[in-house]
Amino acid sequence: MESLEVYLVGGAVRDRLLGRGGSDRDHVVVGATPERMLELGFKLVGRDFPVFLHPVTHEEFALARTERKSGRGYHGFTFLADPSVTLEEDLARRDLTINAIAEHHDGSLVDPYGGVRDIEARVLRHVSPAFAEDPVRILRIARFAARFTPLGFTIADETLELMRSMVVDGEVDHLVSERVWAEMQRALAEPAPQAFVSTLRSCGALARLLPEVESLYGVPQRAEYHPEVDTGVHLELVLAQAARLAPGDALVAYCALTHDLGKGVTEAELLPKHHGHDAAGVPLVDAVSQRLKVPTEFARAARLVCRWHLLAHTALTLKPSTVLSLFDRLDAFRRPSTLEVFLHACEADQRGRLGREERPYPQAGFLRAAFSAARAVGARDLVLPPDADGLLISQALQRARTRAIASVPRPDVTAG
Repeated sequence: MESLEVYLVGGAVRDRLLGRGGSDRDHVVVGATPERMLELGFKLVGRDFPVFLHPVTHEEFALARTERKSGRGYHGFTFLADPSVTLEEDLARRDLTINAIAEHHDGSLVDPYGGVRDIEARVLRHVSPAFAEDPVRILRIARFAARFTPLGFTIADETLELMRSMVVDGEVDHLVSERVWAEMQRALAEPAPQAFVSTLRSCGALARLLPEVESLYGVPQRAEYHPEVDTGVHLELVLAQAARLAPGDALVAYCALTHDLGKGVTEAELLPKHHGHDAAGVPLVDAVSQRLKVPTEFARAARLVCRWHLLAHTALTLKPSTVLSLFDRLDAFRRPSTLEVFLHACEADQRGRLGREERPYPQAGFLRAAFSAARAVGARDLVLPPDADGLLISQALQRARTRAIASVPRPDVTAG
């Protein structure tokens, strides 16, 4: 498309400069009209502003545009896309300087807002005051923190202050649940999901979006089990372990995020103990899942982890019948993948304690072996009368599975 003034922009440029790959290749076209793009064979796909798919590569090409705030929330914008919009004007509407770098086809960079400098300094910095017009950018900053914190990135002080002012001004209150969840799900799959939570908290948005999580901070736990003491700190440690044990798995991370919500409602006179927090947390988990409209799989798994994670921690001392009951409560025989999510989240909980990150979690190995033994039980293992009905068959199956679990050796250790 030599007749067009085209630049590669956004994540593809940023990640190349960081030595990373995998980002989508997005392009901006300067000086063109929709009619010209269609003449060249591009397919129009944008609804709110002109975005086109390349006829061969199917990469996205957007006409250079400006945007102006016209109302509350992230839908409150009007756009201008015509041949008079310059590349610098298009880059100015972007959220972060590291995302406001363009690359010409000859490899030269256009970097009017210091994005290369901020990549070298490992700083997440907003491009302009217009950042404050879109509350989704708070979520995006938090998501980028979850991605780039392991690379040493921090948020610029002035950007964090701007985010705080957006929260105070009520912009965050206009975010719709679907958009919050979309950004959160992506953040939970990043290498440092705990940074998503800590960033939202540092600007005040966590209390608005996830008050159940905000309530965990400052709540003490028994130091002999939780050297970190603060339940919110524990949560961040658990999220870090979830990313370590199940990299890129947002489902496990969501279970980690919500597993201890019950500790936020423990009565003050009971602290630092949290008896019954597993059951107390279930309605809070349900409230978060319903408010954010999370997928059914996420809501179900988070509820199960919240309710039964303490049982997993004591697995090595449970009766075989109780172990089988746990599998039934998880519906593991019909949904074996649920057990793996459950065990990853439980192990993350056990390792998400200050100084105990490398502590073994033999409960997971035992429960996997016990489940395999129970699942292997077949019709040949059942002793049944010829006229056995469904109830008798079910009872015989339970007995056979219990015997199979009882045969699994248990490590000679106690739960941590």
